[in-house]
Amino acid sequence: MIRICPGPDPNPRPPRLPAPPGATDTHCHIFGPQDQYPYVAGRRFTPPDATVASYLHVHRTLGLSRAVLVQPSGYGADSRRQLDAAREMGIETRVNVVLRPEVTDREIEDLHRAGARGVRFIPTQPGGLPLSELERFGDRLAPLGWHVQLMLGPEHLVELAPRLLKLRCDFVIDHMSDIHAADGQQQPAFQALLRVLREGRGWTKLSAGYHLSEQEPPYPEVIPLVNALVAARPDRLLWGSDWPHANHYGKMPNSTDLFDQLLDWVPDETLRTRILVDNPARLYGFNLVKEDAL
Repeated sequence: MIRICPGPDPNPRPPRLPAPPGATDTHCHIFGPQDQYPYVAGRRFTPPDATVASYLHVHRTLGLSRAVLVQPSGYGADSRRQLDAAREMGIETRVNVVLRPEVTDREIEDLHRAGARGVRFIPTQPGGLPLSELERFGDRLAPLGWHVQLMLGPEHLVELAPRLLKLRCDFVIDHMSDIHAADGQQQPAFQALLRVLREGRGWTKLSAGYHLSEQEPPYPEVIPLVNALVAARPDRLLWGSDWPHANHYGKMPNSTDLFDQLLDWVPDETLRTRILVDNPARLYGFNLVKEDAL
């Protein structure tokens, strides 16, 4: 059964959190129109159209500067919608794509010129790279400065951690691996997340709190986990809106709440700026803000 997703709240509010120059949303998606960008068979959900114009309304309301478009599972290995959207955005934008195993080096170089900087693995969804390709693509991506991005459940992270620690390229764990916040810091998946950040080339995104908790923003039970991540590797954390919050069927948050929650998750302004500006600039190859101003 393919679930039909609700749409996002179309009315973001001006945030309480002032966005620093260079602030980056590292996790958002564009969907549709479906007749131009068809979804793969066997997908788990179908979202409503989520246009570039609608996303930019959120982006500007929040006062953000840059964005990273992430290939969603519904498009399989057809990354055209995100690559086309990157050209339409009119702001500094990077893309995480999904590739087929047979992709050539020339095609990867063309994608680099189009703004791609990472390859996403979604092992629970159809149409993407299998995890058997993880090391091979890690070796291919390392010379380009690309990274591997993984959408993993908690059990997958525990199983994969030893392999991730050996990757030659950086890797990003989406949404703190959807860890169950109520199970606390000692659960195996959270300990695995801490380990790959401390000992490997890992990053994670402080995003999609509704994947981790049934509470409402700022998802208070997530805060102790974020505190531990900040204490462990503040230089390896990113923030993303996860707009348009596809495959979420509880109460739909206002996107502004998901930005303002950083006031509770990361109260220190210097650390927030690192997460919003400096870390994504380093991972995705954006210019430093001070260079932008020259």
